Amino acid sequence: MNIPLDNVQAFGKDSMDAAMKSFGAVSKSMQAIAAETVDYSKTSFEQGTAVLEKMVGAKSLDTIFELQSNYLKSSYESFIAQSNRMSELYADLAKDLYKPFEGFAGKFSVPGFGKPAGG
Repeated sequence: MNIPLDNVQAFGKDSMDAAMKSFGAVSKSMQAIAAETVDYSKTSFEQGTAVLEKMVGAKSLDTIFELQSNYLKSSYESFIAQSNRMSELYADLAKDLYKPFEGFAGKFSVPGFGKPAGG
């Protein structure tokens, strides 16, 4: 079972190229995830601050409870939307991660590999 050296070298080069492409794609995806997280955190903090200011200026407990209830509902909806967005970003990250490596199984084959012994 001899494997030509040229095949091994080509496979190594292709592997390195794919790894670099994958690293670049992952880097871009992680930047997008970080930016999305920062934006969500900033928006969430601003909304919480605005509601707190309204609650401090409220004239009755009923108003405070209404403000809090509305804030909790909108926060929950915002969180669910953000969770879906983050799920999409992480799914895209996974796709970008393996995309450069698609088709590698057939590029480097060893003659006789996978055949029954003695056959």
